[in-house]
Amino acid sequence: MIGWIEFAAAMGLFLISHRLPAMLGVKGWLESRLGRWGYTAVFSVLSLGLLWWLILAAGRAPFVPLWDQQGWHRWAVNIVMPVAGALAVFGVGAPNPFAFEGRAAGFDPDRPGIAGVTRQPLLWALALWAGVHLLPNGDLAHVLLFAPMLVFSLLGMGIVERRRRRVMGAETWARMTARTDLVPFRALVAGRWRPAAGPSLMRLAIWALTWAALWYLHEPVVGEESISTISL
Repeated sequence: MIGWIEFAAAMGLFLISHRLPAMLGVKGWLESRLGRWGYTAVFSVLSLGLLWWLILAAGRAPFVPLWDQQGWHRWAVNIVMPVAGALAVFGVGAPNPFAFEGRAAGFDPDRPGIAGVTRQPLLWALALWAGVHLLPNGDLAHVLLFAPMLVFSLLGMGIVERRRRRVMGAETWARMTARTDLVPFRALVAGRWRPAAGPSLMRLAIWALTWAALWYLHEPVVGEESISTISL
């Protein structure tokens, strides 16, 4: 019972931390004092800390099996997670006025960069992370952890898109998004976008280091064997 109480408390605080600041006006008050990026940094650290606690709490909750793990589940995680990591690394702080993690400065609608891949890279990264981790974690606590994260990220895309379109106006939105798409790589397949240059070497290095860290630190940090470790 204690395990479920901790899990419920962690989930409640995580959800509240993402809704209450905006509802009570705390977000605007903090942004006026810390600046947008200062607030983003503080909020990101807090969110990661609460997410870490939530993952640990899910592991400590009573184990209630719903389905068995299959060998291909780990292969799926191993294939999908580098893609999710790349979307996050190349999306955060990039010129992208359509996503909350992006910045308006430096965005060129003719060369949209990561927005040409998808306008919501971080939310897609979260959706991929949550969705693929559902496969090998077929117990009740982890389903209650990853399924809401998946739904939250997918619904969040529509909320962010509608908000940014309303702020920009329909005409500006149509012009700015002409070479972009919400669905990853659909603009590329449709011929509306082509990469203008190679990826940033610095972001590539950050992505590689982040992936290596996740691979080797999964067990000591999360307390479970790395899901990316494939047993042959």
